[in-house]
Amino acid sequence: MKHKVFLGTGSNIGDRLAGLQHAARALQEMCQVELQSSVYETQPWGFTDQPAFLNQVLKATTELDPFDLLAEVKLIETDMGRTPTFRYGPRIIDIDILFFDDLVLDDERLTIPHPRITERAFVMVPLDEIAPFLVHPRLQRTIHDLIAEVDTSGVVLYRKSLQKE
Repeated sequence: MKHKVFLGTGSNIGDRLAGLQHAARALQEMCQVELQSSVYETQPWGFTDQPAFLNQVLKATTELDPFDLLAEVKLIETDMGRTPTFRYGPRIIDIDILFFDDLVLDDERLTIPHPRITERAFVMVPLDEIAPFLVHPRLQRTIHDLIAEVDTSGVVLYRKSLQKE
């Protein structure tokens, strides 16, 4: 059975754009990436004394279940050189499962929808770009409706795609 998923990617170490490109290619190998948002530059969230991030949201379909998808995502992060740091610290790549169909899941290993989506303009802006009418399954409101409550002033368009412009 195919599942619709939304994944958020971010990078603030090294060649940030190359990090997002590598992650998108790796994700394409395990699921069908159907849509990619523009790339946005954002100031760090949580721990602010670090370089700015590049962020993107991808819409994909997969036959993996949520836990297998999480395992594959973590493997991509490890293969790309991500090492454990402190919470909200700098990272070469970060891949989050934002939504998985309309699933609501609370498990010690995985929470879906991602619990802090509505607090993070760096997720909400690209998500609104590619899926404004997606309904948050926990809040029963569209992304476009929810983004009206988020300060998006720190989210700057970096480029329209991962491809060379």
